[in-house]
Amino acid sequence: MIEYFTHTPVASIIFIFTIVTSIYAFNDHVLYGKFMLHPYSVYRKNKMYTLITSGLIHADWMHLIFNMFTFFFFAFKLEATIGHWQFGVIYFLGMVLADLPSVVKHKGDFWYNSLGASGAIAAVLFSYILFYPFDTLMIFPLPIPIWACLFGILYLIYCAYMSKRSRDNINHDAHLFGAIAGVLITIILEPRILPHFFAALTGAA
Repeated sequence: MIEYFTHTPVASIIFIFTIVTSIYAFNDHVLYGKFMLHPYSVYRKNKMYTLITSGLIHADWMHLIFNMFTFFFFAFKLEATIGHWQFGVIYFLGMVLADLPSVVKHKGDFWYNSLGASGAIAAVLFSYILFYPFDTLMIFPLPIPIWACLFGILYLIYCAYMSKRSRDNINHDAHLFGAIAGVLITIILEPRILPHFFAALTGAA
């Protein structure tokens, strides 16, 4: 654990803090309500802080575990690769940008709320893909590992499709726009990433 704090302090703090606040919110419905993203209020410039705090809580244990497992497998290596403050920018700016489309989309829906770190984690994941496009990922329910770049394409198609259907309680817009934000922020912070990414693709081809 000390090694993680030494080499990847930002990811370590986010990881622990998100777990602690999520578990605490499970048992404190007042905090739960205060932290949750409420697009109706945010659009009217109230509760703007929930663009961040909503990423510190989760709907249930499975939601928290899935997000933190994904974070664990990609965030620490990404921070070691891109740098500490750069990782922080990708995570938190990705979190905000992922939620803004939902704020606009649901600005008139008083009963709509959203929560979870999925948008920020999607930003981290897609930043990671730019650096390591041919890392192999095991994605449930696929029985075989697939390249990260191929997973990225499938992920975007799935999120766009599910966003249009909107038949479940998952904010697919946040996943989609978090992924896009992660790519754009990484390109801004590290302009050489695109030549690296395309060189990796052509080299593999």
